[in-house]
Amino acid sequence: MSYHPKVDDYVKWTDSLGKVTEGWVYFVDSTYITIEVGVKDKPDDLVHFHKKTHCCVLCFSQNWHELEYIKHRRKEEKNFSEYKSQQYRDSDLY
Repeated sequence: MSYHPKVDDYVKWTDSLGKVTEGWVYFVDSTYITIEVGVKDKPDDLVHFHKKTHCCVLCFSQNWHELEYIKHRRKEEKNFSEYKSQQYRDSDLY
């Protein structure tokens, strides 16, 4: 059975050239995932609801067999009665 990445999995990717990349799965699609390899604070406040800059690496589905699952940071059971939406104002969208 092959590994199917999920958001918030921590993976190690050793590609066919021997390059090793480690990080959190940030986005998943049927054709590719992004692996977050770095995060830093933004130096400005031009867009106040984006506080971080994320550096991600693309890994296409034909390379998923090269991924090694390490761990995850998801809760096993999500209690949606405790879910709290992020607050925003209409002015935040424009």
